[in-house]
Order: sequence, then structure tokens, then C-alpha cells
Amino acid sequence: MSGAGVTTSIRRFIGADDIPVDTPRVPAREAAEDELSKPMYHENDPNLLQRGLNRFWEWLGSLFDSVGDGAPGGPLGVVALVLIVVGLAVALWWRLGTPQRTVRSADALFGTSTRSADTHRTAAETHADAGRWTEAVQERMRAVVRTLEERALLDPRPGRTADEAAAEAGRPLPQHAVRLRAAARVFDDVTYGGRTADEQAYVTLRTLDLDLMAAKPVLAGTARGADA
Repeated sequence: MSGAGVTTSIRRFIGADDIPVDTPRVPAREAAEDELSKPMYHENDPNLLQRGLNRFWEWLGSLFDSVGDGAPGGPLGVVALVLIVVGLAVALWWRLGTPQRTVRSADALFGTSTRSADTHRTAAETHADAGRWTEAVQERMRAVVRTLEERALLDPRPGRTADEAAAEAGRPLPQHAVRLRAAARVFDDVTYGGRTADEQAYVTLRTLDLDLMAAKPVLAGTARGADA
């Protein structure tokens, strides 16, 4: 049916019963393309999704064929390479853990916790004794901020971030402002950035905590009197 339709269409286009030998190629090709473009010839064609899947599987098959031809041991070599890659991926996941989200709520410093500074400090030491330095750093930073709140150097405020706490505490404790900002960055890195803390990071933060417990604030009135 399709061949006859194409032939009839070509004959109709050139206006003759028989196709002469010297029929121009371009008009004949255009007539054939016009005839074959009719829906009746494409009723059973696969849809766009199916065509895409067919192309994908063809590409994947050719990829494995080419790799299998070039890999030592042929197809068995390909299987061995895949197993090696999977093993490396599992080892990395086991070593680094599940990737952390980079965006969290602003109240992640304390969440819903209302524990005291000493409670956070004890939790930090427990984590440190077990070598869980990331958790130890987080709890020690919470102890630092909670201590400043308990000393009335910071107003207790839900949702305060470590950066905000460091900036606010730097005003009554200017001699420790730089270290406070550095501690806040470490807390953000391990809490939001997915980094892992080490012993040195915890020791630095613990030293800051102990220094702040003995630090005397510079009050605004005292500073103005000294300037006068």
C-alpha cells in the first residue's frame, strides 16, 4: 500500500502514467517525502519517550561493548571494574558519612534545648573523651554562648546563630572578639558545611571557653569614662 501510494503520488506530481527515465530527482524525492509524512504511515511508530529509551539502551550497549573489547578479560573485566568502583564508593561513604545539607534553620545553635552551660560543657567533654570531635566542638560552642547568656553579657534570644552571638559578645569582650568570630566559623563549618572537626579545633575552643569564664567585660559606661 505504501509503495503504491508513493508511486501514485509521484505520478500525480509529474502528471504522467509512467515514470520517465529522466524524471528530475529533486521533485521526485519531495513527492516521496510528502507522501511518507502522512499519519497513516506512522500509526505504529514508538512515541518520543520510547524512542529516547531505545536510543539510551543502544548507547549503553555500545558503551559496554567498546569497554568490554578494550578491558582486560573482556566482559568479566568490565564486571570487575564496576565492582571496584562500587567498593570505592562504599568506602568513601563509610569514611565521610552521609553528605550534610548546607542550609539549616537559624536556631541550630541550640534548637529547642534549654540546657545550662555546665550541661553543654559536660556533654562536650564526653564527646571529646570518645574522640567525637565534631560533636565536642558543637557542644563547647553552645557552652560558650550559654555562659555568656547566664552572665548577662548576652540577652537570651531563641534563634540566635553562632555568628550573631560572636558579634554581640565581641562588644563587651573586645579582647576576645577575634577568637569568638573564629570559633563561630568553626561551628558553622562542622554544623552546616559538613566538615569534620579535629582535636586541635576542640582544644582551641575549650581554651576560649575557659578564658571567657574569667574575662571581665568592658561596659559601655566604663569605656566612655575612660575616653573622657
